[in-house]
Amino acid sequence: MKDWNRNNTIAEFVRNSRKASKMTQLELSDLTGVGIRFIRDIEQGKPNLMTAKINQVLLFFGQELSPRPISDATRRNLLA
Repeated sequence: MKDWNRNNTIAEFVRNSRKASKMTQLELSDLTGVGIRFIRDIEQGKPNLMTAKINQVLLFFGQELSPRPISDATRRNLLA
């Protein structure tokens, strides 16, 4: 299983956006309708989270998950 990565782009985006909005994790949880533990898991970079719930949080900040191309070097590292 992958290690948690607190510095992944989603974790950083949610954490930074929440802090910029001057909200606590509990307030974000209440406003988005997901549990406080889920907010903590996102911000800690838990690798296996439900995309629908992640989008529920991201939509609050006007964002959503979407596919994006990766470099050939990244692709090779994934296959190694």
